Parts: sequence; structure tokens; C-alpha cells
Amino acid sequence: MERFYGWQTAPKAANELYDLLKPIWAADTCAPRMRAAWSEANPTKGQCSITAFLVQDLLGGEVYGVPLGDGNYHCYNVVDGCVFDLTSAQFGNERLDYACRFPQSREVHFVKEEKRQRYELLKSRLLSRMAENGKPAEKS
Repeated sequence: MERFYGWQTAPKAANELYDLLKPIWAADTCAPRMRAAWSEANPTKGQCSITAFLVQDLLGGEVYGVPLGDGNYHCYNVVDGCVFDLTSAQFGNERLDYACRFPQSREVHFVKEEKRQRYELLKSRLLSRMAENGKPAEKS
């Protein structure tokens, strides 16, 4: 069973982050335009950019985006040459072209105050879970 795109080759810490994030992704951290489609059955829906920048904070690397048909970008991570996307499950069986990559900037994404606030909320929840689980909150 596929956990997320690139899980087999992703750093161990990325797989650990996925396990920590899965129960804390929620409707209030989902992009507002996608909230109607968010559900506990599809917790990654609308979580891509805030998750990718949070992963970058913890693991380093770069955040890239795959262009989508609606003009938006779906964000994912590249760490030490390894491409992985913790929120890929929101697309079901649709496969994205991760070779078509465009660098993403938090300065551009966080111009939207609501997105920065969702990022801060997810970060706060993640750091709390990490503390509960005895995981260090630093780059590995």
C-alpha cells in the first residue's frame, strides 16, 4: 500500500512526519477553497503548501510545485535529491508529473495571511505531537 508518493525512498524522518501529520491534518488547516471536499477519509486534501514548507523547516531541501489544471500549484518536497509528496493521496489514483517542477517560495505563498495562519496552526499541532512522542523538532 502506497503511503505517499516517494515513501519508499524518502528519508526515514519524512515517513515519521507523515505518521505524525496524518491524524492532525484537519478541515481548519485545509485550504478554504477545498474545505467542502476535505474529509477524514482524505485528510491530505488542501494541505500541500503548508505541509511542504513545514517539512522544509524540519528536513531542509526545497519545495517545488506541479502545475495543476486550475492554474494553481501542488507543492511537494525534494530533500537530498529525493522527491516525495506527503499530501499526494488527495489525488487518489491520479499521478502527477513530479519532473515538471517549479520552485515555490514561502514568501509568495504566505502573502495570503490565512495560509500563514494555517501553517502556524499545523506547525503548533505537529510540534506538540513531536513533544508527546519524544521526537526532536530539528533538522535531521
